[in-house]
Amino acid sequence: MSSVFHRASRANLPTAVRGDGCYIIDDTGKRYLDACGGAAVSCLGHSNEKVRAAMHAQLDQIAYAHTGFFTSEPTEALAALLVRHAPAAINHAYIVSSGSEAIEAAIKLARQYFLEKGEGQRHRIIARRQSYHGNTLGALAAGGNAWRRKQFDPLLIEASHIAPCYAYRGQEPGETAEAYGQRVADELQAEIDRLGAESVMAFIAEPVVGATLGAVPPVEGYFKRIREICDANGILLILDEVMCGMGRTGSLFACEQDGISPDIVTIAKGLGAGYQPIGAMLCTPEIFDTIADGSGFFQHGHTYLGHPMATAAALAVVTQLTEDGLIPRVQQLGEALSAGLETAFSDHPHVGDIRGRGLFRGLEIVADRDSKAPFDPARSIHKKIKAAAMEAGLMCYPMGGTIDGQRGDHVLLAPPFIISEDQLDEVVEKLGRALDTALTQ
Repeated sequence: MSSVFHRASRANLPTAVRGDGCYIIDDTGKRYLDACGGAAVSCLGHSNEKVRAAMHAQLDQIAYAHTGFFTSEPTEALAALLVRHAPAAINHAYIVSSGSEAIEAAIKLARQYFLEKGEGQRHRIIARRQSYHGNTLGALAAGGNAWRRKQFDPLLIEASHIAPCYAYRGQEPGETAEAYGQRVADELQAEIDRLGAESVMAFIAEPVVGATLGAVPPVEGYFKRIREICDANGILLILDEVMCGMGRTGSLFACEQDGISPDIVTIAKGLGAGYQPIGAMLCTPEIFDTIADGSGFFQHGHTYLGHPMATAAALAVVTQLTEDGLIPRVQQLGEALSAGLETAFSDHPHVGDIRGRGLFRGLEIVADRDSKAPFDPARSIHKKIKAAAMEAGLMCYPMGGTIDGQRGDHVLLAPPFIISEDQLDEVVEKLGRALDTALTQ
């Protein structure tokens, strides 16, 4: 019996022993094509020589120095590189160890910013239903996934949740995409009015919704309207790019494609490509200068902030993303993956929607295409798809509760940026087999 407290205590997990490009190999020699990057993490695959070399070189210098005493060369270089490629007006990066930590830091920074501005009455957060922002208590409170929140509700800070921009289920017959986007964006203004603008500090959203909705992109114009509303009411726009950022959707920062810039943006997952735990929160000079010229101290921190081994790895990752032509490759291969999925599943009786951007794609699984009716949650279709895919040697990321935290199933795909077109064909073929197996059980 294992002494590890695994996520699922009754799971019988294979043991990963080696990585080879887009594949993970277990202790029996079986190869699994990683079509989801674990959780949209492994953007460079599992055997990248440049990242490994950077980590070895840093280990030969120094592995750890507490940020209360020192900075480090790779941390300074990583922050500078991120800021250089960040959305307009972002000029500082706060380096943490995970996406949840980045969201916690963003929430705390938003609160302290308004306190130091003399607007201490601002404390409320607005987010969206079916969002996911992490599993620490603050991040979980901001998230809008009912199933993940339910048992911890008594411990969570108060947050409001409006509708997501989820055209497949939210756009009404005869309504244009633009009109739909404006309508759901205007829910933010309605919620601000209900709470009182003077009490609201931030709106948090994923530019492309990942785990809980399955690569749902916004309709055109939605986020521009959101930005207008935030500006008009003096509240901060926090964009959570933990899963969809760092090139995953075809631009280094996902919000570039929506023509907006946030006040705070969070990144993780692809930032370290799985080679080290790392995340970051980036902010505007207005926010940084308010703290720097006020108390001069951000009242937050964790032991492994700016860890030199992690920042050295991430520096090698981001350098490859920005200098080795990988972002255009994501755009090209994303179109190829989309075409392959459309060819294989556009007429599938149980695939209701195929969506996403870049190498961030989702399929919504339904009982009936015409009515969009979901499967009975008791059938646990998403769990059966995952099991069948693993048996076929494919890692994908199925989830349940797509519609409301209870009903609905989807599959998320987020393969490494180094994947070949032949391997994309392998993804589609094995996913088709997994769907057929799961849907007949």
